[in-house]
Amino acid sequence: MYRAKEGQLEDLLPAGQQALESQPFSALLEARLASFTEGEAVLEVPIREELLQQNGYVHGGVVSYAADNALTFAGGSVLEPTVLTSEYKINYLRPASGETLVARASVVHSGKRQAVCRCDVFAVGAGGGETVCAAAQGTIVSVAAQSEAG
Repeated sequence: MYRAKEGQLEDLLPAGQQALESQPFSALLEARLASFTEGEAVLEVPIREELLQQNGYVHGGVVSYAADNALTFAGGSVLEPTVLTSEYKINYLRPASGETLVARASVVHSGKRQAVCRCDVFAVGAGGGETVCAAAQGTIVSVAAQSEAG
């Protein structure tokens, strides 16, 4: 899908954007990949009224989506070829408000079958200032590796 071949420095962003665009839920949220390299992914979601909860903050499900998808892209960049989230945990640190959610994920450790990744989610205001609103960690697994094991 979008994994860089060993020893190659490859721009993963076009393939990652194509994968993101093929996800109907991501399209609904207007999510975009701002950066995608081996072992790292940055996902952005524009904050709009439809994504807010009753108190005017970004709904926790949207924050969680951003973390989960960024984790999966980061993990997928080092695994072959189709991946899923096996598990993840999120800590909501502050209510999110502003113009854009930014989820920055990176691989902590990877093997042949899985990658453990971490992600911080920030709310970006009109002036460009960032406020951390969530921290997450997850395990991303190769579907092909699971099929072989089963």
